[in-house]
Amino acid sequence: MKKTFTINISGTLFHIEEDAYEKLQGYFLKLKNHFGNEAEGKEIITDIEGRVAELFIEKTKGDKKVITLEMIDEVISVMGTPEDFMEQEADESYISAPTKRKKRLYRSPDSRVLAGVCGGLGAYFKMDPVIVRIIFVLLFFANGVGLLAYLILWIAVPKARTTSQFLEMKGEEVTVTNIQRTIRDQGQENPTADTVQEGQVTGEGASQSFSAAQDYQSRKKESDTSAEAGRAILRVIAVIFGAFFVITGALGLIGLISTVIIGQSAMGSWPLVWSPDIHISGFFGHFISPEALTLGMISIALLTGLPLLAILFIGTKLIFRYKSNNTAITLGMVGVWLVALMTLIFVSAGQVGNYKSQTTLTNTETIVCDPCPTLYIKLGEDKYSDYYEVDWDIDPFKVVNVNGENVMLGQPLFDIEPSGTDEIVMVFRKRARGKNHDDAVQNIQDIVYHFQVTDSLITLDPWFLTGPESKWRDQRLDVILKMPVGKTVHLDEKLEEIIHDIDNVTNILDEEMVGKFWTMKPEGLTLKQDSASVAVITP
Repeated sequence: MKKTFTINISGTLFHIEEDAYEKLQGYFLKLKNHFGNEAEGKEIITDIEGRVAELFIEKTKGDKKVITLEMIDEVISVMGTPEDFMEQEADESYISAPTKRKKRLYRSPDSRVLAGVCGGLGAYFKMDPVIVRIIFVLLFFANGVGLLAYLILWIAVPKARTTSQFLEMKGEEVTVTNIQRTIRDQGQENPTADTVQEGQVTGEGASQSFSAAQDYQSRKKESDTSAEAGRAILRVIAVIFGAFFVITGALGLIGLISTVIIGQSAMGSWPLVWSPDIHISGFFGHFISPEALTLGMISIALLTGLPLLAILFIGTKLIFRYKSNNTAITLGMVGVWLVALMTLIFVSAGQVGNYKSQTTLTNTETIVCDPCPTLYIKLGEDKYSDYYEVDWDIDPFKVVNVNGENVMLGQPLFDIEPSGTDEIVMVFRKRARGKNHDDAVQNIQDIVYHFQVTDSLITLDPWFLTGPESKWRDQRLDVILKMPVGKTVHLDEKLEEIIHDIDNVTNILDEEMVGKFWTMKPEGLTLKQDSASVAVITP
């Protein structure tokens, strides 16, 4: 019975006869002497040992548990010797034509975008990986099957980690020549495998040790497979989140850029709904200065765009797993975002400050009407009705363009109160805000309102005006008719547009008070009996 040894080749234990061991040891020694001085020598030897271990595993299946001298010769004939390789190098006209063998499907880490599935399929079917990726993308958008197929292949197909697996993926023989050529051409990095170690003389104890080692290797392989599956699942989850972030960030940025471009165009050219001659920029100019508006829009764009850009960046990192630790760029983006935030706060605070102070000024005018037991109140002609198309009230406020000049209109509020005297008095209560008292007073003084008295007829303008350079500062105008007891007033139906919460003893709503006669009595404004049937003759 021949003496046997237990050896470790590339992490796998084998029984080997003594003469076979000596020849194998000499073969590896020649390889080390030949490749030892090369930059890739250690990697080449490691891959050769890995391939030799695979061949030994195939040959020791079944009843043959011990490596014999004949097996060594067969392996060397498959792998080739350094002498064969040196003869090929000496012949300058020799062109290495890789021999072919049955292909195996692996994921290719060299040409990967996500997991190397498309690169592996491209190598297996001799296709450009780009074409395979396009097919998966089309299948994904067609019915979603592309994503499912990709995930299944990602989990099921192993990744090519060694040079031997790269050669198998391409369908080439795993020989010394091909291993060296592949490593030199691709410059691929592989983990260093265990080198051949001399075992101990074995008998029954060696057989038990070998069996235990095989169990350990089996458990280790199962553990590695489970870990690989776990990493694949986590990778799938990361890619899904990354895709969501990329889509969200990209769509958000596209929407933001479109909004900025369209908004910039709209600010200068789009008309308002109720006044086609007024552009949006002119409208906002009555609220905020052009400089503050520009700073505010830029700040909002940066506050929105930078987080979207960060989301897009994080998504691409989750998908493509590239490393980018440029602290300067990150700190720069954070700094710009903070500056934009502070600018927006500053601009907003400045605009809010324009409304800080509120002031009210009142002036009165006595209506001389003797004798006039009945007053007639009507709403004058709207001189600006031709300058707007839709009657929209904004608290109530309009901007129209008259002869090329923007005019800001405000709607007065009309009320009736007892005067407490024998005089008929018109009270004009003007209110406005400003950044201080003087500014608020100036805004009040810019309010212009007209009314007309003809005998017993009082005609009120439907709008008050502000100064041509004035901005909207919550300007208000209350027009109050103070009547003595015993006087009667008729309210024209058009007054419904400006009438505001007139107190009356019967609590009739404002819109129902128009078109009727009302008499001021000690208890308050009272509906005159049969006033609806009385013919109204306007003086």
